Amino acid sequence: MKNLFPIYLIFLSITIIIVISTFADASTYVSFSDAKSLYSVGKKSPIHVVGRLIKNEENQVIGIKKSDDNLSFSFEMIDEEGTIENVFYGEPMPPDFILSDQVVVIGSYNDKRFIAKEILLKCPSKYTEDQVNI
Repeated sequence: MKNLFPIYLIFLSITIIIVISTFADASTYVSFSDAKSLYSVGKKSPIHVVGRLIKNEENQVIGIKKSDDNLSFSFEMIDEEGTIENVFYGEPMPPDFILSDQVVVIGSYNDKRFIAKEILLKCPSKYTEDQVNI
């Protein structure tokens, strides 16, 4: 029994290290103003900002500017506080980007705008109850 104590101690310490590293890497959603303040204090880890695309009266997305080679694009996004910000994404536009209800951008600020390293889309459901005909 005494020989198992060091093994239990090592297992417990590894478990604690895994839990701490998981919580340290977890991120919450912030607004653009909070993301700017985090950038100004020197936070370099990715920041999650949730918002939606800006649409006109005809429900068409506005504010998207593709690069000449279509390998990157920028767009305007409004966060939950109502702040509109220009977001740059250095990859091609994801499929169904303009159909999404909500957009989560993961990245950080530079001096001028938010630079997204990753974009997560929340698309409207294809199957809603009022569209199902039996």
